[in-house]
Amino acid sequence: MIKLYQSQPSGNCYKVRLLLHQLALPFETVEMDIAAGQARTPEFKAKNPIAKLPTVELEPGVFLAESNAILWYFAEGTPFIPSDKLERARMLQWMFFEQYSHEPYIAVARAWVSLFGIPAGKEQELEERIHKGYAALDVMEGELKKRPFFAGDTYSLADIALYAYTHVADEGRFELGRYRAIRAWFERVQAQPRHLRLRDPVPREA
Repeated sequence: MIKLYQSQPSGNCYKVRLLLHQLALPFETVEMDIAAGQARTPEFKAKNPIAKLPTVELEPGVFLAESNAILWYFAEGTPFIPSDKLERARMLQWMFFEQYSHEPYIAVARAWVSLFGIPAGKEQELEERIHKGYAALDVMEGELKKRPFFAGDTYSLADIALYAYTHVADEGRFELGRYRAIRAWFERVQAQPRHLRLRDPVPREA
C-alpha cells in the first residue's frame, strides 16, 4: 500500500492525491501538522531529509519527495505524460514554471492569508508576492487562449501541477474573475474522470 505523508490543505499534497485517485491506485494518507513542526522531527527527516510534504512511502523503507517528482514517478507510462516528444517537453516546461514562477507566489500568499497568518513584518512582501502571482496568472491566461491544456490538446501532469494552487488562488487575495481562459480550463480539469477536489476526503475505493 502506498503511504502518502501529507497536509490536507496543501496544494502540493493535493497534486499527489488527485493523480493517485485518477490512476485508481490504492493509497493511504498520514496527516502531518506542519504548524506543529511534525515534518521537521528527526523521525520524519529519516524518511525525507528535505523535511517537506508531500512524501510518499512506495514500499516499506522506500521514500520519494517533491510533488512533481512524485507525479512523474506514478504517471510514467500512462496518458498523463504525453508520448509526443514536444508535448512531453512542453509539459515539463510548465511544471518547472509552476515550481519557480507560480507556486512561490500564489501558494505562499494563500498560506499566509488563509492558513497560517501573515508573518510579522511580511506585509510588504505579501504584496510583492501577490504582484508576481498575478504575473504568473497572466502568463497562464495567455497560454490557455491558445490551447485547451498546457501540454497541448490533452490533460497532463502540467495541468495537475498548475491547477492545484490556481483554483484556490482566491484564498490568497487573487481575483480570478478577470481570467476567462483560466476559468474555462478549470471546468475542463474538473470534467476529467475521477476528479477529486482539494478538500475532499480520499474515497474508500481510492
